[in-house]
Amino acid sequence: MSRNRLEAFSDGVIAIIITIMVLELRVPAGATLSALRPVTPVFLSYILSFVLVGIYWSNHHHLFQVVERVSGGVLWANLHLLFWLSLIPFATAWMGENHFAAVPVAAYGVVLVFAAIAYFILTRTLLRIHTPDSTLATALGRDFKGKISIVIYLAAISLSFVRSWLAAALYVVVEIIWLVPDRRIEKKVGAN
Repeated sequence: MSRNRLEAFSDGVIAIIITIMVLELRVPAGATLSALRPVTPVFLSYILSFVLVGIYWSNHHHLFQVVERVSGGVLWANLHLLFWLSLIPFATAWMGENHFAAVPVAAYGVVLVFAAIAYFILTRTLLRIHTPDSTLATALGRDFKGKISIVIYLAAISLSFVRSWLAAALYVVVEIIWLVPDRRIEKKVGAN
């Protein structure tokens, strides 16, 4: 399979994930602003997850701009990532419908930490089939953002049982860290 086919397949799955999330949104009962109050947690969880999925899509796209080839291992690592991303609509709906209660917020964090681990595995699988001096290897470097994200997610999962809103705030912190596409890759793509 070519790099382009893998990327197109991933784009399709991610588009479906976002579609599922938006279809979970329900119209409020009533035509006043106060009718929005009961659905506010659902909408906030949707925004959080939409941005998160968008970040994964953007960084996945940037990553594959410097990939020279894919292997069977890369295909499976990519599917592993897509599996965890496909659970985001479920975790999002559960968290929003239950007004950011501790267990759904922790479950959301579990999905996020496994998605982050899966992305890390994908990058390591790609690095194994590229030379140490490849554009991919030099662009990824030490991957501090990837490693710190996992640590923050683990802290947020624990914190969700103390103050679930602080756990959600940590999920936002990780999004802020990743909001701008990986500049290391952009610099390498621009240099080629």
